[in-house]
Amino acid sequence: MDLNPTKLDYYEDMWKLHSKATVVSYSKGNDGKEVLILENTIFHPQGGGQPADTGVITTTDTVDDSDFKFVVQDVRSKDGVVHHYGFVENSGGQSESKFEVGKEVFLYVDESRRKLNARLHSAGHLLDACMHNVGLGDLEPTKGYHYPDGPFVEYKGKADPKQIESKLKELEIEANTLISKGGKVFAAVLPYGEASEICGGSLPDYIPKDSTPRIVKLGETPAYPCGGTHVYDISDITSITVSHIRTKKGLTKIFYNVGA
Repeated sequence: MDLNPTKLDYYEDMWKLHSKATVVSYSKGNDGKEVLILENTIFHPQGGGQPADTGVITTTDTVDDSDFKFVVQDVRSKDGVVHHYGFVENSGGQSESKFEVGKEVFLYVDESRRKLNARLHSAGHLLDACMHNVGLGDLEPTKGYHYPDGPFVEYKGKADPKQIESKLKELEIEANTLISKGGKVFAAVLPYGEASEICGGSLPDYIPKDSTPRIVKLGETPAYPCGGTHVYDISDITSITVSHIRTKKGLTKIFYNVGA
């Protein structure tokens, strides 16, 4: 079955935790997992170094009063279509009728998990921006891992590990200075030309020139293309602690944590 790409509501409002959507399909896989596909979603799928949102999807607009809940355990995007994986509580065999095509449902993202993931994700990008300010801007970022069990940003380049290590405290101070000052976070889907301009005149080669990339900007730091969720204000990160570095085969990982 050919499906249209899912509309990602969190692209426009990363801080919206409750919304409604229309069912496109409901099914059970051979492994017993139940899958919901919706026309639109506020659930962030796993990707971009960020874990998936969790939460519940109900057939009534009051989650506490609903006796029929789809518990979202994982979210993945496949060819632009977002799959919500989980199970139905107290279904009584009525799942298919409750989630028939065209049915309106209500989405509730787990607030504490979303906020933690957004803080970790934002902190990684803030550290990346600060690398230039402390003299490590020649290192090329390759990826970020923004999971609670060990968040890090990874770089490749020729900098001496001892030089990097000597800069870690300076990097931490620079990041926390920006956090203390605060600054609103901007996120928008833009035409390629406008996106390129706001990102300093160029975009990564992997972004097609006929596309409309989503651009994020943390306060006054440089803008960058990103599909993840972020804090509302830089101050919401609270604080960053740079814990340690690891260098291997030309790659350097800078590990960090955010404050409680």
